[in-house]
Amino acid sequence: MCLTTRFICFNIFEQYFLKNVALRNNPKNLYETRKIIKKKHCRMKTKNRIWIFHLIVMVIVLIPVNGCKKQTDQGTSPVLITKYVSSIKTTSVNCGGNITNAGGATITARGVCWSTTQNPTAADSKTTDGTGTGPFASVITGLTATTTYYVRAYATNSAGTGYGNEMSFKTYTDAVSDADGNIYNTMTIGTQTWMADNMKTTKYLNGDLIGTTSSPTLDITSESTPEYQWAYDGDQTNAETYGRLYTWYVIMDDRKICPSGWHLPSDPDWHALAAFLGGEGNAGGKLKEIGLDHWQSPNAEATDETGFGALPSGYRSMDGKFGEIHQYSPWWSATEVSLTDAMFWSTSYLDETVFSGHYSKHYGYAVRCLKD
Repeated sequence: MCLTTRFICFNIFEQYFLKNVALRNNPKNLYETRKIIKKKHCRMKTKNRIWIFHLIVMVIVLIPVNGCKKQTDQGTSPVLITKYVSSIKTTSVNCGGNITNAGGATITARGVCWSTTQNPTAADSKTTDGTGTGPFASVITGLTATTTYYVRAYATNSAGTGYGNEMSFKTYTDAVSDADGNIYNTMTIGTQTWMADNMKTTKYLNGDLIGTTSSPTLDITSESTPEYQWAYDGDQTNAETYGRLYTWYVIMDDRKICPSGWHLPSDPDWHALAAFLGGEGNAGGKLKEIGLDHWQSPNAEATDETGFGALPSGYRSMDGKFGEIHQYSPWWSATEVSLTDAMFWSTSYLDETVFSGHYSKHYGYAVRCLKD
């Protein structure tokens, strides 16, 4: 905060000691005494008044100028945040930041810095993304596949360099395509290699179409082994983001929907994934996409440090109702429970767990494929 005005106050007076008790106690005499003091005070020499005036002017003018100049020159380091990473690939990722306070000085450089160790600085690898305050976007390239990186936004002014919060991500391993030509990034977690997206295909591997209902909300309860796929709520834009919802009969069909060399994970596969990430009690947070672009608040403990990018795809029930998009991410398991039910696994917006259960094979759930 800059001091705009400072004053020095002078109180020049002559002291009169009322030695006479009668003078002190008599109001009339006291009145006469005050008049004498006033007259003598007003007879102050002109040269003294001029000197005092000049001194006051110097104090008022010189002190604030010198004080403010020093504070403005110094400033403070910028204040900013790191935007969450997106569009993770094998050798690149999108990131950025938002400078909320320039620190009282001009921003001369900004961008993101990254390293394979924590707390990267501008002395490590970095992007340069212009100057000034506000949000900015960065593209990190030249990364190594299947590698964990740490990233922070940075901004520099004359006072120094400030950093945003640290985030981490893991680059993908490779890419694979389905019968429709959709491309899926893959990531390695422990000894397993998973797809980084939910399946979107409308075809079996041999090119046959996977059926869908005439109405997205058609009740299929009475059908014995329905093989259908849907976009959530019948909205095809949902399929682009969250993948499609398939009945269990589709994914277990001999024509298969997972690419060649890939399969539908079973319960032991899911258990192995959870165990590698520290157990079912906290593995979910490491699998979930961070932020609230797709997940409902609070999307608790989401870090996506694995690059799995779990999305809340919701489900379709056998009676044609869609539900829990933005909240849960149920995926089918290849493990059968009974003639009517099969296992599923899911993460939740409420906590960091990954959990399992079983429902009717007529339900529509998302699918993730695992490399053989």
